[in-house]
Amino acid sequence: MAAAQPIHPSMIARLDPEYVEFHNKSLAQIVPPHTLPWSPSLRDAPAVPGGSAPLPVGAQQDIALTHTKFRAFTPPGESPANGWPCFIFFHGGGWTFGNIGSENSFATNMCVRAKCVVLSVDYRLAPEHKYPTAVDDAIESLDWVLKNGKSQLNIDTTRTSVGGSSSGGNLAAILALKAAEASPPIPLVFQLLIVPVTDNTATADDLWAENALTPWLSPARMLWFRDNYLPNKEDYTKWDASPAFAPEELLAKVPKTWIAVCEADILREEGIVYGKKLAALGVETEIEVYKGAPHPIMAMDGDVLKIGAKMVADAAAALAKALGTA
Repeated sequence: MAAAQPIHPSMIARLDPEYVEFHNKSLAQIVPPHTLPWSPSLRDAPAVPGGSAPLPVGAQQDIALTHTKFRAFTPPGESPANGWPCFIFFHGGGWTFGNIGSENSFATNMCVRAKCVVLSVDYRLAPEHKYPTAVDDAIESLDWVLKNGKSQLNIDTTRTSVGGSSSGGNLAAILALKAAEASPPIPLVFQLLIVPVTDNTATADDLWAENALTPWLSPARMLWFRDNYLPNKEDYTKWDASPAFAPEELLAKVPKTWIAVCEADILREEGIVYGKKLAALGVETEIEVYKGAPHPIMAMDGDVLKIGAKMVADAAAALAKALGTA
């Protein structure tokens, strides 16, 4: 039987050999969702295989927001005297897939390894809920922390950070800008952006060109996600859709930043360009490029992919350092 998503021959030598082996064994027969008629039942398919099991935490609870909820993970052990630092996290999935449990492994790794409360936000999904609904949910999650974090989860709100992967990285970057824009500004200490979407004008003719034949996240799949979330092209350059278009005076106010990109990912260049832009404006910024890696390695951090485990470990170390818990 022909593979549903084979690796293009031109990419094989550029990819991590462990990924090639895993893709051919476990991913090649998965039919890409953008090639199927749309149905919410597409979300019932198993998540990206190859992930590690969630780590045990001190406590876990789901807390309601106005239209959705978030899952709060509290570390084991005694909290610091002023309360736990906080990490608000947004899952990936092209604003279309993912749920409150789809990235429990990453969330618990950040909770335990960086000794912080992690809030994983179950933001509303496209195409049922288009832009800017997910941004509204992101803003509400931060508002909740500021108003209720101390009393309900013993959060030290002076040590609040944000982060996300892919479309979730897009939402985290936007939330950092919204916090800087607030009056008075909301002081965040860190943003952690993993393979983030920062420029929704990108195409295979420009920023995506070098990796247009990469496996898993193809240009066609990414454009399908974009169309689900941003059906109106006039929205592409609004900075609460594409943070790369935020005014420089606002970009200069975002917190210390760590950006992880994958060498063989179509989103690589927009992540690097965004990081370099922040650095040029005086934001302390670190950019890590994961050699031979395609887009989804963060969710493949189990025994099958060492580079996926390294990305998760690096993210936890960067978060711990920024929060002062290292």
